[in-house]
Amino acid sequence: MYISTLDWIIIGLFLLLSMGISLYLSKRAGKSTTDFFLTGRNLPWYVAGTSMVATTFAADTPLAVTELVAEGGISGNWLWWNMLFGGMLTVFFFARLWRRAGIMTDTEFVSIRYSGKEARFLRGFRAIYIGIFMNSIVIAWVNLAMVKILEVMFPGLMVFGYTELSLVGITFSSHLMVVGMMMIFVALYSAISGLWGVSVTDTFQFVIAMGGSILLAIIALRHVGGVSGLKESLDHVNWVFDYLPVVVSDGVEADATGILQMSVVAVVAYLGVQWWASWYPGAEPGGGGYVAQRMMSAKDEKNSLLATLWFQIAHFAIRPWPWIIVALAALVMYPDATDKGATYVMVIRDLLPSGLMGLLLAAFFAAYMSTIASQTVWGTSYIVNDLYKPFIKPGASEKFYVKVSRITTFLLIIFSLIITTQFDRISDAWRFILACSGGIGVVLLLRWFWWRVNAWSEIAAMVAPYFVYPILAFHYNLSYEPTLIIIVVWSTLVWLTVTFLTKPTDEKKLMEFYERVHPGGAGWRPIAEKMPHVKGDKGFGLMFINYIAGCILVLFTLFGTGRIIFGQYLPGVIFLLIAAVAGFIIYRNLSKVGWERVIE
Repeated sequence: MYISTLDWIIIGLFLLLSMGISLYLSKRAGKSTTDFFLTGRNLPWYVAGTSMVATTFAADTPLAVTELVAEGGISGNWLWWNMLFGGMLTVFFFARLWRRAGIMTDTEFVSIRYSGKEARFLRGFRAIYIGIFMNSIVIAWVNLAMVKILEVMFPGLMVFGYTELSLVGITFSSHLMVVGMMMIFVALYSAISGLWGVSVTDTFQFVIAMGGSILLAIIALRHVGGVSGLKESLDHVNWVFDYLPVVVSDGVEADATGILQMSVVAVVAYLGVQWWASWYPGAEPGGGGYVAQRMMSAKDEKNSLLATLWFQIAHFAIRPWPWIIVALAALVMYPDATDKGATYVMVIRDLLPSGLMGLLLAAFFAAYMSTIASQTVWGTSYIVNDLYKPFIKPGASEKFYVKVSRITTFLLIIFSLIITTQFDRISDAWRFILACSGGIGVVLLLRWFWWRVNAWSEIAAMVAPYFVYPILAFHYNLSYEPTLIIIVVWSTLVWLTVTFLTKPTDEKKLMEFYERVHPGGAGWRPIAEKMPHVKGDKGFGLMFINYIAGCILVLFTLFGTGRIIFGQYLPGVIFLLIAAVAGFIIYRNLSKVGWERVIE
């Protein structure tokens, strides 16, 4: 046992504060489902954006980054850094549209954009597929990471005198039982306060989690002799300090140094295809899931855009370095460890004194709880708003739906805990999900800007990959990267063919959508010409400039910060100055032509 009384007191205070915030905000959530799921559309940008960041800062994230650094050095993080390019599209092209749509969930988008029985089917199918099954897998991933943390910190843990417990044929380890108790606690404060409580608690928990991560990085760096000691200890594997992966020709065998060497096919898959073509929780092309929920909860379109921009900056440029530093220190401290992800927790266990250890564990609990809370409220919104309300019991009172939402929150938690018992490793499942969602990203982007996309387009893009994935993966035994590229090409051909072979969405529905969202652009010209009174958005050239500037802002802030951390002050300052120029360009463009438009 490594936890002192002082540590427990700190953890207890953290839990009490989290519950106190929820109780304080509980009245705001009980008025209607809009208040429960969308805070009455009144979130300021800094709360909405920080809540997005906190949700993606799960208990598994530092462990996953530690594994990536151990396998591929700093450049190994490009396996998730590539998602910046899709996220920045959401900032400038889609955030304002989501807020303007006036819907409760991204699945409800189906009901305002498409028509016919196929639209009703698509809405219900997405509510079940994403809100229940996909959401439960996400929660299972986070739960497994929390179990790993507890196994390192509390070896030999017993709960109610048991090291494991079997119920109706399902075995729960003692560590998973503790995770289950934490989930019930999260479900309690989520059910009490809805998204208001989740978002404000997320902000508080993010500060704790980020502060703890920075503190751990400082202590770990000092333990290995500072930056100079770290570089000296890793001199035999100095490739770990490279920021960019090395590209090798297909068929060329990587050398034995361990450096992240990508083939041309892998570079195309990760940097040229995956970020816009595949569906991934929290990084959906055009925004979706809990990210869309926060955008739709913002006060107005300006706050929606700013929230999403802050999310991209904090997610990609600010958070990674404390984790990367600890990961590098862990390579020095535990060079022979087989479970590289667990070494992050070992650093906490072996270096932190009483008090600080409690603070870091509270930080991990904060990261875990913010993700679980967001996933449950988001998943519940799908189940209630897009399944129960339109298909099972329409026409009930808002207070009744809030009650159902609170009950559903607990049911989703229990179901997710059962799913967790069925997994040992789900990283392969995520590759499967990314591959089998290949091609849907194009539809998710174009449905906002091209009138001809219909419900059949989306259904075809969701189903098409499953016809070829078994052949590619099991018959030809192809790896993930070529499989993804082939599936994207196949799915695109299928959904385009289906689109032109099926009837377009009813013109009245298209006109209602265009008047409501007025996205503008050449793709809506046939509809816009019939509605001269509707002013569609313009300035797509400036949006694209802002998009490029946004990517530069984040990447140069990320790499400039890294240069300064490792003592390369001149290039670090130059990088940060370039980032500042990019930020000024965005501010100037939005001040000149953007803010007036996005708040109309």
